[in-house]
Amino acid sequence: MKPTPLDEFPVHQTPLPMAQVVTSDRNFYDRYYFNAHDRTGDVFLVTGFGVYPNLGVVDAFVTVRHGDTQRSVRFSDALDARSLAPAVGGFRIEVIEPLRTLRLVCEHPDLSVDMTWEGSFDAVLEDRHVLLEGTRAMLDASRFAQVGSWSGTLSVDGRDFAVDPDVWLGTRDRSWGIRPSGEPDPAGRWAAEPREGFWWTYVPLRFDDYAMVVILQESPDGHRTLNHASRVFADGRIEQLGWPRMEVDYRSGTRHPDCARLHLTTPRGEPLLLEVETLGGVPLSMGSGYVGDPAWSHGRWMGRDWSESVSYDMTSPDVVAMLPFNTVDHVARATCNGDVGWGLFEHANLGRHDPSGFTDWGDMAGTLNAR
Repeated sequence: MKPTPLDEFPVHQTPLPMAQVVTSDRNFYDRYYFNAHDRTGDVFLVTGFGVYPNLGVVDAFVTVRHGDTQRSVRFSDALDARSLAPAVGGFRIEVIEPLRTLRLVCEHPDLSVDMTWEGSFDAVLEDRHVLLEGTRAMLDASRFAQVGSWSGTLSVDGRDFAVDPDVWLGTRDRSWGIRPSGEPDPAGRWAAEPREGFWWTYVPLRFDDYAMVVILQESPDGHRTLNHASRVFADGRIEQLGWPRMEVDYRSGTRHPDCARLHLTTPRGEPLLLEVETLGGVPLSMGSGYVGDPAWSHGRWMGRDWSESVSYDMTSPDVVAMLPFNTVDHVARATCNGDVGWGLFEHANLGRHDPSGFTDWGDMAGTLNAR
């Protein structure tokens, strides 16, 4: 094994060269995620880039929902060396100022992007996320989140958008650790003990004077396995906002969250009411490579110099039928004690979730449910 450019920098945390990670777990990953929107819900971009050192794969995707169409462009290749220049195929990320300014470029006839991210507040390091399957950690990862604005240009399916930073906002995160990647592991015993349900909520929001990040995960019986709620101010001060109680109004006959209310508490014991309205959304298993995408998933070996462009009709019965089994990223308009903010409402309520009143995978909201 040869040294890589990263070995030139004093960033090592183990005796290994930077081409290797400290664990031999095949599912080790290192990923960027971004989203961007113009506050209308009519156009919503979700994109990501990942490296999988133990799988020898690097990949990226850009997905744009515009109207009733969702366009996805994906790239994958062999990971020959880790470097300070994240790139694959026609996709690249330029880190102009770490934790503050980045440039995102995608070059493809169906979807092209040249946009610059500017963080509005300091990035927030979330609590470590561990999710067990039996006694094995199927997910063990760290992540930071940030809210910000975008400038530049976006072109999708022949339509051009001028990305004005006074209008276009978004959120991003960086995560790394162990997460199911590439071809699935043999199910083994767990095939006989399938997961009953999956409940997840991730809400990063940008207000004029602060950012908020809420992350919640619960078991089918409602036991909370991950709880993070914080508010970061321009001076870098961070408040912890307690143990949120959340109510979701689901559209009748679906699991689509029309709106949500999160009851938070400041360190001084003062109540904060966060109300979220969802606008346009992107289902993450359609073109983005997240769990459930039948055509492509993060870290899967697709061969060298692979790319693909696909389009989804979001009104198609086949697409609509899959939405209740998706984690969906929604553009979010929020209010917090009168302040107005924008960001992401990422939510999944799949299968059984006792507090929501859902008993199995086929159960949908009969009337507007609240929890």
